Amino acid sequence: MLMNFRIFTVNHHKISSLHMNNMCCCKIIASLKRLKPHIPVGRNYGSLPGLIENDIKSLRSIINPPIAKIRNIGIMAHIDAGKTTTTERILYYSGYTRSLGDVDDGDTVTDFMAQERERGITIQSAAVTFDWKGYRINLIDTPGHVDFTLEVERCLRVLDGAVAVFDASAGVEAQTLTVWRQADKHKIPRICFLNKMDKTGASFNYSVETIREKLKAKPLLLQLPVGEAKTFRGVVDVVADLDDEFAGFVLEEFSENFDSLPAEKLQTAIHRVTLAQTAVPVLCGSALKNKGVQPLLDAITMYLPSPEERNYEFLQWYKDDLCALAFKVLHDKQRGPLVFMRIYSGTIKPQLAIHNINGNYTERISRLLLPFADQHIEIPSLTAGNIALTVGLKRTVTGDTIVSSKSSALAAARRAKRKGEKDRKNREVETLLLAGVEVPEPVFFCTIEPPSVAKQPDLDHALKCLQREDPSLKVRLDPDSGQTVLCGMGELHIEIIHDRIKREYGLDTYLGPLQVAYRETILSAVRATDTLDKTLGDKRHLVTVDLEVKPTQSSSVTPVIEYAEDISEDILKTSQEAIENGIHMACLQGPLLGSPIQDVTVTLHSLITHPGTSTTMISACVSRCIQKALKKADKQVLEPLMNLEVTVTREYLSPVLADLAQRRGNIREIQTRQDNRVVIGFVPLAEIMGYSTVLRTLTSGSATFALELSTYQAMNPQDQRTLLNQRSGSTKVF
Repeated sequence: MLMNFRIFTVNHHKISSLHMNNMCCCKIIASLKRLKPHIPVGRNYGSLPGLIENDIKSLRSIINPPIAKIRNIGIMAHIDAGKTTTTERILYYSGYTRSLGDVDDGDTVTDFMAQERERGITIQSAAVTFDWKGYRINLIDTPGHVDFTLEVERCLRVLDGAVAVFDASAGVEAQTLTVWRQADKHKIPRICFLNKMDKTGASFNYSVETIREKLKAKPLLLQLPVGEAKTFRGVVDVVADLDDEFAGFVLEEFSENFDSLPAEKLQTAIHRVTLAQTAVPVLCGSALKNKGVQPLLDAITMYLPSPEERNYEFLQWYKDDLCALAFKVLHDKQRGPLVFMRIYSGTIKPQLAIHNINGNYTERISRLLLPFADQHIEIPSLTAGNIALTVGLKRTVTGDTIVSSKSSALAAARRAKRKGEKDRKNREVETLLLAGVEVPEPVFFCTIEPPSVAKQPDLDHALKCLQREDPSLKVRLDPDSGQTVLCGMGELHIEIIHDRIKREYGLDTYLGPLQVAYRETILSAVRATDTLDKTLGDKRHLVTVDLEVKPTQSSSVTPVIEYAEDISEDILKTSQEAIENGIHMACLQGPLLGSPIQDVTVTLHSLITHPGTSTTMISACVSRCIQKALKKADKQVLEPLMNLEVTVTREYLSPVLADLAQRRGNIREIQTRQDNRVVIGFVPLAEIMGYSTVLRTLTSGSATFALELSTYQAMNPQDQRTLLNQRSGSTKVF
């Protein structure tokens, strides 16, 4: 394979050319160090935008640019890798802010929530729209904390490309792996930006190697740093190893003079391998020190795809009709619900009536806005490829598919059906719904109470609004105590919700103790029969149910439902929905802790009903029968097991390991990361509550850790007995 490195000065006049075969990065860097006194390392981009008022651009300049000039991208990374700082520099250099925002000062554009500015972290994804060299860029800054993984998931669903930001002193970290897997799931082309090259311990080679080893990706080096850590002075462009097509082109046309190779040919080749995801372009810099930001913007426009370069099968069904996906909802005190939409085809305008396929209803868009973090600009229309912010939709939620009318949906269905008849392997014809997001099950819960009974309706309203914004927040009612139960993804998640209720809705609520969301299962098969006989008014309702509950062979969060062969089609036609509703209701509360039941199969052997028996009574009888069976079976509590990664200096490694041993931790490996040690293992969630405070004390504030749900595992008998004894006599757990 041809390896052709070309080094340019910042104004892109060639000062040196190094033609090497299979030369390693360290040799290149050594060559650069020899050249360093003669290489100007800043880029000559002209005067800085944002200093003169006339330089500040208007978002109204190009409302609907050509689709080839649109880039829908996300910034994703592990927490504290510098995503928000990178976004701030991008906005500054593109001319949309007059001053540089700083996370520590709490004045960044995309971290506009009070909680974000106080904590210095991103909680909600924020969308900004700006232009760069004739391109329209819709950029979304996503959270890096594990509690807000769903925010990343629902944004990646509607993006065409992504920038993965890395802390150059740490390389690939725990949450980096999570967001990378999410991008893999949606097949999103990426480029990598090794940020914080000026930070103590920064290593370009180490970071590139972790991309190769941990992410299983092929790094395509487009830049090399001049210096590292305190000696970092800038970046130098190189063109690295590409694909066979490019190598053949160069060898045939430019084998005698590599320097005459046109720049656009290089860019086209890099663009091609990026879209094919056979390699990942790697750039570097320091966003905080304003180095490498403009080259990153250039790379976004040159190498990441436009909407028309992404292959969306469903577009052929809609032709030029409207097809959009609602991927985020915010509540504004003045405007009401604001719904973010990705437009895949057609046009959206104010006062447009739209049809929601998921809910099978029609709503009207009153106003149309371009998003700019917490500032919005009203526009007359927006076409395919763009991200829109709509006002006036009262019922639309995250994951809903939006079309122009019901007749448009039916026409698309007919086209999809014809396509399906020709191609039986096409699975997308099964539904017209665009794929939404998979909402993970919550792992923490606590009760929440209003300051007075009179304020309960206000609390209910606040929680309803917050659930619409955040699908990972679940709210349930304890049937025994009547208390409201909050279920969330972590301690920070619930803490933020509590704080928002106080700040945004003016309610001083009380939170009960934070508890772990356990689950239950059974270890043996049990058969049960139950009869429900009630007379309401002059009508008799009589149901007899015979069913079996047994453990499943494979893991399943929802119950697997089977019907015996002698169950008639007539029964299924009239009662299947009621039967399955009863099964699902029964599995919401197990007999040990009242936690959800998983990994069970329910087989219905017989159902006998009196004529006129209501479906509600059928559901109630099925539910009661399952609960009877569950109580007779051998039962098992399942606890959430977390992936844990602790980064600690060598001197504090021993006390950290000793503490994890006391927490029932299982250490898988200890890696070396520069001068630090990275402890990787598993630990039960119940043992890790409040761990941040303990770790800070053990290591004098020098260590960091990351958690991610791994799976639910069976508790050993002793730990299960201890837990049940602790919970005996207490409020039932959900």
